[in-house]
Amino acid sequence: MAEFLPDLDDLSLEEMVAQMLVVRASGFLFDHEIRYPAWEAPNATLRHWLEDVGVGGVILLGGSAGELSVRSQQLQGYAKVPLLVAADIEEGVGQRFSGATWFPPPMAIGEIACQNLLQAQDYAEQMGAITASEALAIGINWVLAPVVDVNNNPNNPVINVRAFGENPHIVSQLATAFIRGAHQYPVLTSAKHFPGHGDTVTDSHLDLPVLDHSAFHLAEIELPPFAAAIAAGVDTVMSAHLLIPTWDAERPATLSPPILTDLLREQMQFQGLIVTDALVMGAIANRYGANEAPVMAVEAGADILLMPADPVGAIQAVCAAVTSGRLTKKRIRASVERIWQAKAKVTPGLNATEPTSYVDHLAQPAAFSTVTNILEASGCYGGNVPLSLDLESDTPPRRNLIVVDDALDCRFLSPHTPAVALPRQFGYTLQVVDRNTPALAIADVQATLLQLFIRGNPFRGSAGLSLIPQTLLKKLLETGELQALIVYGSPYILEQFLSNLPSTTPYIYSYGQMPEAQARALKVLFKNSF
Repeated sequence: MAEFLPDLDDLSLEEMVAQMLVVRASGFLFDHEIRYPAWEAPNATLRHWLEDVGVGGVILLGGSAGELSVRSQQLQGYAKVPLLVAADIEEGVGQRFSGATWFPPPMAIGEIACQNLLQAQDYAEQMGAITASEALAIGINWVLAPVVDVNNNPNNPVINVRAFGENPHIVSQLATAFIRGAHQYPVLTSAKHFPGHGDTVTDSHLDLPVLDHSAFHLAEIELPPFAAAIAAGVDTVMSAHLLIPTWDAERPATLSPPILTDLLREQMQFQGLIVTDALVMGAIANRYGANEAPVMAVEAGADILLMPADPVGAIQAVCAAVTSGRLTKKRIRASVERIWQAKAKVTPGLNATEPTSYVDHLAQPAAFSTVTNILEASGCYGGNVPLSLDLESDTPPRRNLIVVDDALDCRFLSPHTPAVALPRQFGYTLQVVDRNTPALAIADVQATLLQLFIRGNPFRGSAGLSLIPQTLLKKLLETGELQALIVYGSPYILEQFLSNLPSTTPYIYSYGQMPEAQARALKVLFKNSF
C-alpha cells in the first residue's frame, strides 16, 4: 500500500472504524461563521475528531473557493492519515464555494441530449473535467457526483433538476460522460442515490420515502444508470434513504443487506466504496437511534458512514457490535482496505499546485464558455420576445418582482446580480417575495416583470410553488399587470404556467439560477432596449 498510509495491522479496531466515518465540517475558517451548528462542529471538536479519534474524512459546505484552499490544508494538517475531502458539487465547485465555476443543473444537459446526444455528452464530460480540476485545486478529492437518479416524477421535491433527466438511457450516457471527464484527474466520483431516488414525492431529508415498484420496473428504470456508472469505473456509490418493499419491506436501502450487499455488491459486482447518504437526515434519524443506524449501515454493506449524528458514539457502537459478535473484524477490515485503495488513488493529487496558484485553475474562460453554451442550448423563450419598452414616455411604474424560496439564504441574488441590477436600469422598482412574506396586496397598477427562482431543493419539501407565489401569479394575470415572466430552475413549473399564460406575454426559461443565467435571460428579454 502507498507509503503515506499505515499498515492495517498496526491499527486498532477503533482506529479502523474511525476511518469509516466522514463528518460534516464548515468550509469557513472561524467558529463564528458556522452556519449549521447542529451539523458542523466547532474547530476544537473537529480537530479532536481528526487528530485524536482518527476520523477518515470530511464533507465541506460554505466559504469561498479561496477559503477552501486554506481550509482543506488546515484539516489535512490535523489528520495523521490523509483525509477524504468531499463536497456535494453536482453543479460544479461554484455551486457550493463562491468564485469557482457554477454550472446549470444536470437536467439542462439532459435537455440538450434530447436534441443532440453527442453534444450533451461532450458538455457532461467537460463539466466533469472542470469540476474535478477545480475541486482538486482547492483540496477536494471526492466529488459527490454525478446524480444518476432517473427523475421520472415531476413532483419529486429533492432530486428534480439535479438529475440528468427522465430517460434511463440518457441519464446513463451523460453520467458516464461526467465520470469520464472527472477521471482525467485523481479524484473520486460518486453515483447517487442507489438504487434510485427519482420517482419519489417525499424528501428523505425530512421523512422516509417509499418506492413501491415491481422488480421489473426497478430493473428497467432505476438500475441501468447505476450499472452504467459502475461499468465506467465510478469510485463510490451513495445509498438512498428510501424504502423499497419489493426488495426489503422493513429497512431503508441504506440499512438493507439485500440492497447494498446482495444487489449492489454481489449481483451488480460493484467493487468500490459504498457510502451512506447523510445519517442525520430525517428518513434515518427520525426512526433509528444515532448509534444504531451506523451499525445497521455497516451490517448492510456500507464502507463509509456519512455524517453520523454522534461520530464518537458511532465508533463505539460499531466496535461494540464487533465485540458482541454482531459484526466481525474481518468485515471492518474489508471496508478499510477499500478506503485505503481510494485514498491511495487521490492523495498524490492533493496540493499538487502551490497554494498561491490555485486561482489559475478556477473560473477560467473555457469553463465560462461551457456554462454559457449549456445555458443557451437548454433554455427557451416565447411570446413577444424581446420586450418592447418605451423609455421616453410617461408610462406606469414598473415593478421587478422576484420570488425566491428564502431571501435570507439565497447565494445567487445580491444588489449587483443581473436579476436585480439590469431591470433597475430600465426604471423597475425591486420587490422580493419569499415563503416568509405575508400575502402581497396588489393595489396600484404596475407593469410587472415576474422572476421566479423555483426548483427542487433538499429541505424544501415541495417541487413546486408555495401558496403565496401561486396566488400572486394568479392576481397578476387577473389584473393584466404581468408584463413578462422569467422562470429559473424547474421546467415543470414552466409547464404549469404556459397553459394559463396569454400567448403574447413574453416568457423566458432557464435551468440555471446563477448570475450567468440571469444575465443571459434578461439580455434576451431586453434585447431592443440596450
